[in-house]
Amino acid sequence: MSNHMSKATTLGALDQSLPRKRNKRIRRQPVLAWYLFLLPTLLGIAVFMIYPLAESLRLSFTKGADERYVGLENYMSVLESGTFWYSVYNTLYITVFQLLIAIPIGFIIACLINNLRRGSNFFKVLFYLPNVTSIVAAATVFLALLHPDGPLNYAAQLLGFEKVVWLSQPLSAKWGAIILSVWHWLGFVIIINLANLQAISSDYYEAASIDGASGFKQWLYITLPNMVGSLTVLFIIGWIGGLQRFSDAYMLGGLQGSPARSLHTVVGFIFERGFGGHEYGLASAASYILFFFILVFTYINTKVTKMKI
Repeated sequence: MSNHMSKATTLGALDQSLPRKRNKRIRRQPVLAWYLFLLPTLLGIAVFMIYPLAESLRLSFTKGADERYVGLENYMSVLESGTFWYSVYNTLYITVFQLLIAIPIGFIIACLINNLRRGSNFFKVLFYLPNVTSIVAAATVFLALLHPDGPLNYAAQLLGFEKVVWLSQPLSAKWGAIILSVWHWLGFVIIINLANLQAISSDYYEAASIDGASGFKQWLYITLPNMVGSLTVLFIIGWIGGLQRFSDAYMLGGLQGSPARSLHTVVGFIFERGFGGHEYGLASAASYILFFFILVFTYINTKVTKMKI
């Protein structure tokens, strides 16, 4: 009798386990299908991102056409190069002033557009158009604008200023690149700020109005504190993009960042040594030093602004 009961219990357990196994198989099939659809993207990331990064790291420890292992020699050569540090200075100079000009102006313009009852969409499109324009095309236009007899000097002379030969002096060349970068990036700053402004609940402003707060106080105590997140993101994105600056400076100053290497950026240094001098090990080492700079700047920015990463 006990044998019959144990057999029945075993059969019952097997009957219950079979649907579970079938359910597991059914669940696994959609998961495998998702991985199958993701496979082309994962292969693309592996071939075009992970492998080049690993190969660049390997090359940074080699030198010459025979890829002779030299340890940290390339890194030391980069860090001891005056040209490299001057390119770092140029990059930081242009980036700092780009951020100091574009973010506040973009925030103020976004506030003005947000308060418009009509025509806001027109101004959104108007300011965002430069950002969707290719930086190469924009720089080509700015070469004409910054010409000694170009429209910018013509407008300056009408206002009583002297003619500036923008791309002949190091300081004016840097400011030409700053004007270009601000013009090209301003629309993105405005759109991000507008998105955050429209996400602020109107209840805050209604309560403040009932309490008798003026428009300026509402802007100071409600708008500004709620904009910290988007301004922080813009600051970090601006730093990362600025440190990787190349196309605009290359179009205005060429391979060596003329005049007097004043437009020679860090990425320009990497491009010149890698593709101009065929020093792939040195260029790879400079790339990883730039990566370290970006990592440090991003970490400091997130800690200073108390942003979670």
